[in-house]
Amino acid sequence: MNTIKRILLTNKGKKFYVRDLSQDMHTQHGFVKKTLLKKKKGLVKTNTGETMSIFEPRFIDAYNKIKRGAQIIPLKDIGIIVAETGINSRSKVVDAGAGSGALACFLANIVKSVVTYELRDDFAKIVKKNIDFLGLKNIKVKKKSIYDGISEKNIDLITLDLPEPWLAIEPAAQSLKAGGFLVSYSPTTPQVSDFVSAVKKNKSFVYLKTIEIIEREWEFSDRKIRPKSQPIGHSGFLSFARKV
Repeated sequence: MNTIKRILLTNKGKKFYVRDLSQDMHTQHGFVKKTLLKKKKGLVKTNTGETMSIFEPRFIDAYNKIKRGAQIIPLKDIGIIVAETGINSRSKVVDAGAGSGALACFLANIVKSVVTYELRDDFAKIVKKNIDFLGLKNIKVKKKSIYDGISEKNIDLITLDLPEPWLAIEPAAQSLKAGGFLVSYSPTTPQVSDFVSAVKKNKSFVYLKTIEIIEREWEFSDRKIRPKSQPIGHSGFLSFARKV
């Protein structure tokens, strides 16, 4: 269960997580008295005079503190999956290759239900811990290879983060509703090539596109504007297909 009770935010964007409201919160900017931590919004001051905003945590605050085992799909890629597929509170999702459960958990905060497939026990345990930490009730972890079939039907979106995603194309075709989306996330071009080639040959799908998202943050200091030197570069390729 989520143990984060409050968020403290400096005017420079530095964030502190308050887990215990019965004790003073110590930071490098000084400490905030426990009596001030009871506030659900507004401003508080540390003993050194530093002013911080205080508010109750949102989903994204807790999400940023989930446990990691396998490498997770970054937010820049999750965002484009949501935007391109148009999933909403009525959508049903199947996710394969849960890893740490980052994608499945993020989608579960948006959609009606998520079933995530994961074969490895160590990863499945991490996923379940993250589900509990985030307080999600609409997500189920299934220990099964999606290559062997998908029991869920009339699914709106299937996401794949697998070594051989092309092996999941036919099971996905049997599970997705007409107009549903199949999205494969792969770090290497050979994986993408094999997946795209296979999905183009499958008459149940129309291949849409493959994209890569590069995120570059910019620095602003008065009128001095420049990109930060280390952009978030290649993480993976996203291939989109639609069930027909």
